[in-house]
Amino acid sequence: MTTIGLIGSGNIGGTVARLAVNAGHDVVLSNSRGPETLKELVDDLGPHARAATAEEAAAAGDLVVVSVPLRAVDQVPVEPLRGKVVMDTCNYYPQRDGQIAALDDESTTTSELVQEHLSESRVVKVFNNIQYVHLLNLARPAGSPDRSVLAIAGDDAYAKAAVTTFLDSIGYDAYDAGPLAEGWRYQRDTPAYAGLYNGDTTGTWPPPPDSGIQITAETMREKLAAAVRYRDM
Repeated sequence: MTTIGLIGSGNIGGTVARLAVNAGHDVVLSNSRGPETLKELVDDLGPHARAATAEEAAAAGDLVVVSVPLRAVDQVPVEPLRGKVVMDTCNYYPQRDGQIAALDDESTTTSELVQEHLSESRVVKVFNNIQYVHLLNLARPAGSPDRSVLAIAGDDAYAKAAVTTFLDSIGYDAYDAGPLAEGWRYQRDTPAYAGLYNGDTTGTWPPPPDSGIQITAETMREKLAAAVRYRDM
């Protein structure tokens, strides 16, 4: 089992941590407000979790999740992530992050910006297109007929293999969407974004584990292919 470092421990980061602990991994959580603010979450997660600074979480993780507002990516520590696999969950919301010219003109993508900041890390885009309640409730053991896929994108084959193995351990198959430049296909407002996982057939919220929702590889393939650039919407 591996140690998962988390830079950002909000809804998505905290849920990834919970799934990781349930799968037998150790987790080291951090946020922008200090380790002491994570005591309740750490206590809830149990002995395989601890809180630390962002630098310490980055250094401790065999794999590291960056789950912060995009505007805060430049505050993610670079040196302790050198050479490591980084799972990037970031999305661009101009009303929160401010206008970013390179994203507005679509000359780059969010994960490519993260890779630019973490130039010697191995960035994989994942977890950005699913709401935390679905991420928790749709996890299934390997071999389950109703297991769902999560899209990944990255430029490093080793990193994508490592993330695929991690996803398998926490209850998901990986769907390889290609290089980081193709990560736009499951960014905000695309067919493969969060609404894809909202097909609850029971009418309850959040959907229970047996709600019948399943995102297959074929469904993901179709939704990624249907994506259009913002300028063409």
